[in-house]
Amino acid sequence: MTASEIRQAFLDFFVSKGHVIVPSAPIVIKNDPTLMFTNAGMNQFKSLFLGEEAPKYPRVVDTQKCLRVSGKHNDLEEVGIDTYHHTMFEMLGNWSFGDYFKKEAIAWSWELLTEVYKIDKDRLYVTIFEGDEKEGLAKDQEAYDYWKQYIPEDRILPGNKKDNFWEMGETGPCGPCSEIHYDNRSEAERLRVKGADLVNGDSDQVIEIWNNVFMQFNRLKDGSLQPLPAKHVDTGMGFERLVRVLQGKTSNYDTDVFQPLIQFIAEKSGRTYKSEAKPGDEAWNDAVAMRVLADHVRAISFCIADGQLPSNNKAGYVIRRILRRAVRYSYQYLGFKEPFLNQLVPLLADQFKGVFDELYKQKDFVQKVVLEEEVSFLRTLGKGINILTEYIQSLKEIQEFLSTQYKLPFGGDDINAIANLTVNYSTHSVSIETNRVVLNLADHIAKDIDPPIYRRFYDAEYWVVLNGTKDYHEAFALLKSYINQVPAELAFVLSDTYGFPLDLTELMARENDLVVDVKGFEKSLAEQKTRSRAATAIDTGDWVVLKDDESVEFTGYDELESVAHIVKYRKVSAKGKEQYQIVLDKTPFYAESGGQVGDKGELVFPDGEVIEVTDTKKENGLIVHFTDTIPETVDDALTAIVDPALRTSTENNHSATHLLHAAMKKVLGTHVNQKGSLVNADYLRFDFSHFAKVTEDELAQIEAIVNEKVRENIPLKEQRMVAYQEAITSGVTALFGEKYGEYVRVITFDDEFSKELCGGTHVKATGQIGFFKIISESAVAAGVRRIEAITGIGAENYINYQSKLVHQLRELLKNPKDISKSVESLLDENNRLKKEIEKSVLEKSSGLKNELAAKAESINSINFIAQKVQLPNADAIKNLAYQLKDIVDNLFLVLAADIDGKPSLTVMIAENLVKEKSLNAGTIIRELAKEIKGGGGGQPFFATAGGSDVSGLDKALEKARSFVV
Repeated sequence: MTASEIRQAFLDFFVSKGHVIVPSAPIVIKNDPTLMFTNAGMNQFKSLFLGEEAPKYPRVVDTQKCLRVSGKHNDLEEVGIDTYHHTMFEMLGNWSFGDYFKKEAIAWSWELLTEVYKIDKDRLYVTIFEGDEKEGLAKDQEAYDYWKQYIPEDRILPGNKKDNFWEMGETGPCGPCSEIHYDNRSEAERLRVKGADLVNGDSDQVIEIWNNVFMQFNRLKDGSLQPLPAKHVDTGMGFERLVRVLQGKTSNYDTDVFQPLIQFIAEKSGRTYKSEAKPGDEAWNDAVAMRVLADHVRAISFCIADGQLPSNNKAGYVIRRILRRAVRYSYQYLGFKEPFLNQLVPLLADQFKGVFDELYKQKDFVQKVVLEEEVSFLRTLGKGINILTEYIQSLKEIQEFLSTQYKLPFGGDDINAIANLTVNYSTHSVSIETNRVVLNLADHIAKDIDPPIYRRFYDAEYWVVLNGTKDYHEAFALLKSYINQVPAELAFVLSDTYGFPLDLTELMARENDLVVDVKGFEKSLAEQKTRSRAATAIDTGDWVVLKDDESVEFTGYDELESVAHIVKYRKVSAKGKEQYQIVLDKTPFYAESGGQVGDKGELVFPDGEVIEVTDTKKENGLIVHFTDTIPETVDDALTAIVDPALRTSTENNHSATHLLHAAMKKVLGTHVNQKGSLVNADYLRFDFSHFAKVTEDELAQIEAIVNEKVRENIPLKEQRMVAYQEAITSGVTALFGEKYGEYVRVITFDDEFSKELCGGTHVKATGQIGFFKIISESAVAAGVRRIEAITGIGAENYINYQSKLVHQLRELLKNPKDISKSVESLLDENNRLKKEIEKSVLEKSSGLKNELAAKAESINSINFIAQKVQLPNADAIKNLAYQLKDIVDNLFLVLAADIDGKPSLTVMIAENLVKEKSLNAGTIIRELAKEIKGGGGGQPFFATAGGSDVSGLDKALEKARSFVV
């Protein structure tokens, strides 16, 4: 059977058992604060299991797009290494919401696997929950008894809580589960080792293919378990693993799910994919890289198609991280130095046409986004390689420096002979004890040889390195060993900032006989994860339930005030702030969704108590009101009142967004699709697919069309409970990545202009918008642009402010006929005057050249000049320094200046002095900068510094002399 046939057989089987096929939910989750991605088939049914929503059908079946890369279910680092882990995968599932339970679920599992798919019964093993004494949970005898009707008891294996008790999270529905495992080994291997001994033992050939979860309990915050009022069945079968079993393969990647992609990669890279390659084999890295690319492009493409663009935040960062991991493998192991991953997108889209059509319909857009991300990251990767290369070169220079210093005389005597004496070293004037020679050499390394990422040494750190060593030679050897190491800080910065993998850093280090401080790197990584977890930690209490009411009525389309009762509430703590979440049985408050922010307002109680609602959000379909307090009496009826001014302004912006979308399709083309939006009371933000900057003329046309529709005062046509397919057939605009139900709401402003599926609130007629004004257009990501606009009072205020500015400008320019020409004339005059000033400064610095050259003082065959100068900027001082260098031999120059109240120092040293006398401008400028409370750096022959203390300039000039005396 092909993969497509296997998928269809699963769906058909459960339809025959009375199930309804439901579509996959988007892989990116929008209304669940606990998840960024769909990581299990049950996610879209979470509200049903929690009892927050009534099921439309008691039995459903689906194939769900899932992603596991972060959090509890993190498979990313295993992907490509083994044969059965993936980032994006399909989860085949059948579900019962308070209908059938263990008996039917087990019977149908066995029937499908052994009679429809014809899997060898002797290769199947099942597990059941063995019980848990601490939890007070007994063995799942019921499941055991049902299974023994189909399979020998020696293949029904007990499983612990970790493997056989499924939990949605720290709280929520949970229950025992029963896994089905398949032994894919050869007959000889099966005779050698029992399959039962390898179940849940991380074997790549004895693998779990299906999990039947029997939801019986609800886990409370205190850890206790409550029986659920209705029992549910939640099953999940890994599609890729099932295909592997049915196609007789030993790896998921050898099936027709992945092979078209892998063979394309192999052809383009000029390599051969060898599935059987083992770690250490010549073909191992190639095989891993091809599997990584074939897997990762699926996750990346489906997430982008579902509306999540790569970015540096939250879900977008996860996608970018997956994409960069794929690019690193293609670059490092397959030799792709140019963008390649994007070429897999069309192939993938064709493969899933008819299954997940959202990718096929957007394949050009998705490919473009991936291409731009690749181009950007390859630049970053190249930069990371350059940084590491330069750093390694600096280490080599330091090693050479150490070796040379070890052999040279020191202070006029042999370095070994004075190791235990007190002498002056260079200009530092410090006491040299047993190890002080070594410490000062390290100090010289840190200051004289500047690696790309500056690595400052401190005395305390030297002592740690030297570990209290008394013998000079041993101390010197320890220091040299320390310099043979790429520091953890650099490895972490390369990984975190440039996406540069640790293994690539280690590879480049090994090629240069260096090692990487891996322990330090792992420590930094762990610290970062701890900080990240702390920043996002949310402590959520259990719901205090006052009314057993599963339904919440939203009245906000028709009214802004509703009489209601509290159904339940709970306390939530995040970032040191406590809030309460309140659910009402009826509410006019719109919960944040579809880009529109949540309403704010008040809950007014009969006794006069007023509680402010600071925000309204959705959680698993439930409307949740955020407050800072709860009422003294929670049982009283209350009046929920939405802030009318905020709601009106928000509606103006939301309806204007619909008009904007339609206008853009007319001006820019039908390819324009919404890729994100924000609608609040202040402004609207609209992200859309388009591959070029929108010109000023195009923006003007768009703006004109929207305002024309505003003036037409088009009445809102709102249709609720329209069958989804009927709405789509009528030509309505639907958004990719949104989860629509069987029935939808259609918002229309003129049947021939704007017709969209939308759950937000809107104006009653477009005239209410007042006026529409675009205030910015910019790029957001590859192939995605952003327009920000304002309406109503906001637009009026903006126009008035701009008009005031123009009026002020007219007055300043003495009311010219043409403001633009007058401003242009002023700019031209300003540029001309700047050039004249620059010319004057250059002439002044040239005049100073001869004056300063005459003041050169000969010290130890060095022409020393240390003077204050009065020049207006750093460029003039630099120009003077280079002029002096051209006319004064053996120059050691220090120039000090006060530039607009800020101290400035410049050091220029003749290149022959740099080599012959080991003088270094970069080292010297850092010492001098201490006098002006600043810092600086530069090259060995030229360096500059700035600071905050002008009074220290004279001291800096005096100190400069000590470097040549």
